[in-house]
Amino acid sequence: MRAAALLWAALWGLLLPTVAADEGILHASGNGVPAVTKDYCIIYNSNWVSLPKSLDNATFRPLENLTSTVLCNSSEVPSGSMKDKAVVVMRGNCTFLEKARIAQSSGAKMLLIASKPRLSPLSDNKTDFEDVTIPVALIRYSDIVDMQLTFGSEVNVTLYSPPLPEFDYSMVVIFLIAVFTVALGGYWSGVAELENLKAIASPGERETRRKKEENVTFTPVTVILFVVICCVMLVLLYFFYKWLVYVIISVFCLASAMSLYNCLAALIGEIPFGQCRIACCNKSTEVRLIFLAVFCIAAAVVWAVFRNEDRWAWILQDILGVAFCLNFIKTLKMPNFKSCVILLGLLLLYDVFFVFITPFITKNGASIMVEVAAGPFGNSEKLPVVIRVPRLEYSASTLCDMPFSLLGFGDIIVPGLLVAYCRRFDVQTSSSSVYYISCTIAYAIGMVLTFVVLALMKMGQPALLYLVPCTLITSSLVAWRRKEMKKFWKGSNYQVGWMP
Repeated sequence: MRAAALLWAALWGLLLPTVAADEGILHASGNGVPAVTKDYCIIYNSNWVSLPKSLDNATFRPLENLTSTVLCNSSEVPSGSMKDKAVVVMRGNCTFLEKARIAQSSGAKMLLIASKPRLSPLSDNKTDFEDVTIPVALIRYSDIVDMQLTFGSEVNVTLYSPPLPEFDYSMVVIFLIAVFTVALGGYWSGVAELENLKAIASPGERETRRKKEENVTFTPVTVILFVVICCVMLVLLYFFYKWLVYVIISVFCLASAMSLYNCLAALIGEIPFGQCRIACCNKSTEVRLIFLAVFCIAAAVVWAVFRNEDRWAWILQDILGVAFCLNFIKTLKMPNFKSCVILLGLLLLYDVFFVFITPFITKNGASIMVEVAAGPFGNSEKLPVVIRVPRLEYSASTLCDMPFSLLGFGDIIVPGLLVAYCRRFDVQTSSSSVYYISCTIAYAIGMVLTFVVLALMKMGQPALLYLVPCTLITSSLVAWRRKEMKKFWKGSNYQVGWMP
């Protein structure tokens, strides 16, 4: 179970923005008093037509719902029904260009094409649309149904495309969560290492400590095998997403509940009150730990039931995710800097390949990593392997596929393992936390660099591309400056000799 959870955690390493080219907003308004308004996501092609940047310059049109037809023949529509209106028809049977020409020749001022499948970019040749002057956009069929339920048969609509914000402050929240988790996970690992060092002086206490600890240590060989399995698992998710996503959700529920329990149990253990015990089957357990286990299981179950509730379920997912990352940074031990270099280097290549190289391999030209992030083929279930924070700046993206800023667990856990190793090395060599502090600062700088590139390029970034060089180079420079590179590279004799 622990190995499966670890594989799943490091599988994901991608920082995703919530922006996409040619997304816009359909603003609908009813005729009641007071007027009810609502916004919906649309996809358009800016090469065909330019939309107003705000509602101030937008023109409203009455909506004519013709979703009973696909508008591939002008004879399908009653004469005069499109005159000076915004028309919505179903997608299919003919090209967007044919639909647009029929709608325009019938007097329509706007064409909306309702799509039941996932919305995709409109990519016909620009020259073919030179004679089309009306706006053409794709909209979800479910949104048309919602519009009917909300406004009835009389609704006025307009299209506009507000400029994308240069920076969204949700990134600040992501940054704080990531740095806090990495720093705390590394510190916790150092505390466990200090307890191990104290226990080594007493054979009986050492044996008790070894039974209590449940650590996993990576060797160079297991690191390579682990990365290969990650690659295979990601490809399997790409092809069999609709089945494997529920396996991942189940693993997340179980692993996050266990992790939350371990994190909170460590805190409760420092409280000298409420330590009454209950005996069962020749074993005794603290009553408060039983209640804690029930609470953690309940938290995971509540998330599983309400995971698609965007208003608040993200908070619970982030709490469970932070606990998961903390527990694994503390539990998974890298024996030396050599293993850290191999792990981080291979996962960096893994990230870059599946984000930047796979678009040249896949049929639709999309990267496997980004496709799995969004849910291939429009799957509504999303992988719970990310910290997600709602966007704080309003734009078309908040209505479309990704209303959240996302950071993969792998972008916390993988560099966090190096930070944890640095903290343990500080404890073993009594180096006043210099490795730990410098590596944590390097991680924070790497995150800032990732956000800068994200804002400039407006596309999903493999965060490890920036985090790995920052943390590895900084740790190496500190070791070199302190003339401890050989010891830092090979690890301490204590850690190698006493790993569980």
